[in-house]
Amino acid sequence: MRRIYPEHAYSEAPRAACYWPTTTTGEANPRARGTLTADVAIIGAGFTGLSAALHLAQDGADVIVLEAQDVGWGASGRNGGFCCLGGSAASDKALTRMYGEDARREFRITERRAVELAADLIDRHAMQVDRHSDGETVMAHTQSAFDGFDARAQAIERDYGVTPTIIPAQKQTQNGMTGPFHGAMSTPIGFALNPIKYIQGLADAARAAGVRIRAHSPVQRIDQGVSFNLQTPEARVQARRLIVATNGYSSDDLPHWMKGRYLPTQSNVLVTREMTDAELAAQGWTSRQACYDDRFFLHYFRLMPNNRMLFGMRGGLFSAPWADERMHANIRQHFETMFPSWQHVETPHSWHGLLSISRDLTPYAGPIDTMPGAFTAMSYHGNGVAMATYAGALLADLAQDRAPRHAYPKVMQTPPKRWPLGRFRRAWFWPVYAAMWATGA
Repeated sequence: MRRIYPEHAYSEAPRAACYWPTTTTGEANPRARGTLTADVAIIGAGFTGLSAALHLAQDGADVIVLEAQDVGWGASGRNGGFCCLGGSAASDKALTRMYGEDARREFRITERRAVELAADLIDRHAMQVDRHSDGETVMAHTQSAFDGFDARAQAIERDYGVTPTIIPAQKQTQNGMTGPFHGAMSTPIGFALNPIKYIQGLADAARAAGVRIRAHSPVQRIDQGVSFNLQTPEARVQARRLIVATNGYSSDDLPHWMKGRYLPTQSNVLVTREMTDAELAAQGWTSRQACYDDRFFLHYFRLMPNNRMLFGMRGGLFSAPWADERMHANIRQHFETMFPSWQHVETPHSWHGLLSISRDLTPYAGPIDTMPGAFTAMSYHGNGVAMATYAGALLADLAQDRAPRHAYPKVMQTPPKRWPLGRFRRAWFWPVYAAMWATGA
């Protein structure tokens, strides 16, 4: 495999202290062995791959999922659990410039439909995912950010058909949101969940529909003739169609089309011990809303139903034990600055994972044009719970040679351009990150 981070990034070390695996035990999945056949082979057992598998199997397709580790081992089982609007990091102006205003509006509507699809799957399959939060709340970290909320609220109402609630600074305390903020705005779309319980719920539903999930079966080689031939350490898999659903954990040579079309970067999370009601009251944070601020190095945080606080932060282009230690110290410092009354509260869980960024900051779901019959979806820009689920449903239809039943926005149909610098493309962000760290943005 040709991956752009050191092997440390793809080892067990970054997820060793992840909180989510301590909350549930999933069904063990066997390895792929022998000669196997399927209508569709899917590489990757994350949100994208398992959503595609479930939708395909419900249509009667014979599906096998090949996972290098196990269900939810990558970003799907490490993220902050925000099922919310998102998927693109491009601004409205950029989307309009690249695709036109109609396409921009179409994509914004799709964001809401992605959340609705994930919610529908959770309800239909009775998944127990520790759901909470009425939508999502953005916290203003500056007065100018708060001053822009009126215009943002109007845009949200226009694009998504809902009316946000703006909370001025003087009303934060009565809303259980005391902190160094200049106000907040809540949009009533989305919710928070336990991502490992959601991904295992997708896996359970897929297995019940007939999907074969094979763990610890990394695909080492892909050949294409009359059908696709996939080689794992102990199996040879033949399939008429192929879906590559590896996102930030992709390899530049599986298949070669992937080379340079995604840029993995890290998102870092810590979770506190369970806090007492007195400790929550001391800080003045009792809200169960899924919250974030919109700095360059975005913070995202939420008080979970069991009184543990989850606190995440984007950033990190290096992967090594020293880099992990430095990033943990940094995120802990940010946590203590934002919630000073919790400086004494331990954070026994701290981990990170790789998300994917595309060069034009938009997600892709569609064909691999150099390999007829192969498809992929990638680059959700840190908001993959809903959008990856949605992209998987799109791929399920495309792999069956039919028009998608869900809206297929123009924004998601354009294959990602390659990043410059090839395998050294992480360096493209180094000066940007250094500048932002220096300014505290």
